[in-house]
Amino acid sequence: MERSDLLSANAKIFEAQGKSIDKVAKKTVKVLVVGNPANTNALIASHFAPSIPKQNFSALTRLDQNRAISIMSEKTGVAVEDIKNIHIWGNHSATQYPDTFHATVKGKDLREVVKDHAWLDGAYIEKVQKRGAEIIAVMGKSSAASAANAACDHIHDLWYGTQPGRYVSMGVISDGNSYGVPEGVNFSFPIEVLPGGAWRVVPGLPINEFARTRLTKTGAELLEERKMALGF
Repeated sequence: MERSDLLSANAKIFEAQGKSIDKVAKKTVKVLVVGNPANTNALIASHFAPSIPKQNFSALTRLDQNRAISIMSEKTGVAVEDIKNIHIWGNHSATQYPDTFHATVKGKDLREVVKDHAWLDGAYIEKVQKRGAEIIAVMGKSSAASAANAACDHIHDLWYGTQPGRYVSMGVISDGNSYGVPEGVNFSFPIEVLPGGAWRVVPGLPINEFARTRLTKTGAELLEERKMALGF
């Protein structure tokens, strides 16, 4: 389905889910949305569950982060555990931005290890952005197992917290962020999580002009999706 058709079909589903959560769930419930378009579906569910804190809703972009790290593992020949702080900005879509400017490989600057900046800023980003569509084209179905694994990773970190100095990607509602992202959309940021599920957007990461362009593009797409789904 085209993304606009998918959003139209799913909006009513996530409206109903949000209303049900608002009616019967504990106010401490943590809601992870996987169904696409995940970011805006999470926003819809939150919108129709006004009694639940907005920070309790998140969208799954850990799948994109896991894919980005896996691709980088193949490129560098190191284990995925040795690659740190590649994170996803923006939408779980072809506009997402996998950021390598703050990442390390075995403690060394990733971009200095790889050295091929043309690949990092071109083919690599496109491969991460289009990985889901590539899997569907090859397999004839979506990557349910890897999505389930990413959901487990996401919930694990909400429960236990993230490791010191290691960020994770989560789609969260962008109120009061410091990166110039439009407020009131569900946007993937690098996140630090404390045990028990309290989280914060990692502050103070330098954003260069290359990254700024991509954050602006994916933010504009999310604003468009919000208008289609919620009318504002």
